[in-house]
Amino acid sequence: MHRAADGFALDKAPRQRGVVWMFLFLGTLAIVAADLVGFTRLTEQSEPGIAGVERFAIRERGHTTEPVAYDRIPPAGGPHDPVLQNCGVYAEPLRNENVVHSLEHGAVWLTYRPDLPAGQVDLLRRLVKGKHHTLLSPYPGLPATVVATAWGRRLALDDPADPRIVRFLDFYRAGPQTVEKGAPCDGGTGNPLP
Repeated sequence: MHRAADGFALDKAPRQRGVVWMFLFLGTLAIVAADLVGFTRLTEQSEPGIAGVERFAIRERGHTTEPVAYDRIPPAGGPHDPVLQNCGVYAEPLRNENVVHSLEHGAVWLTYRPDLPAGQVDLLRRLVKGKHHTLLSPYPGLPATVVATAWGRRLALDDPADPRIVRFLDFYRAGPQTVEKGAPCDGGTGNPLP
C-alpha cells in the first residue's frame, strides 16, 4: 500500500476491480443484445423464398368458445377455441376455431377441395403421414385445389403434387412463425384416421 503526501492510503485495487467488473457486465450485455438482434434478423431472413407464400400479421390470438368470422379461407391465425384440434388426417371438414389453436402450436394444415380425386388425396396423406404437427382435411369453398396453412402463412396451389407443399411442410411445421414453441398438437379434440 502506498501513501500519498498527505498521509492517506491509496489502494487502487478495489476501484480497478470495480471498473473491470463494470466493463465485463456492459460487454456481456452488449453481446447478448447483439445476439438477440442478430437472431431476429436471421430468423426473418432465413425464411425460404417459396414462391406464392402469403404472409399475414396476426394481431389477436385469444381464446373464445364463440364462432369466429375469420378474414380468410382457411384461417391462418386469430382468436380460437381453447381446445386444439388433434393433429392427423381427417376425412371430414374440421372446425376452424380448433384448428387455429393447433396452428398456434406450430401445426401446418393442408386442406383440399372435397371433390379432389382419391389418388390425389392419397398423395397428400402420404405427405403428412407420421409427421408431427400436421393436419389434413377437406375444406368446402377452398379458393384453390390445395391450401397449405401455418400461423400467419398460406400457400394456395392447384396441383397436389407441387413440390412447394413439401418445402412448406418442412419449414413451417413447428417453424419460426410458431407462437407457442414446443406446445403439443394432441390432447385436444378429434379422432384422426389411423
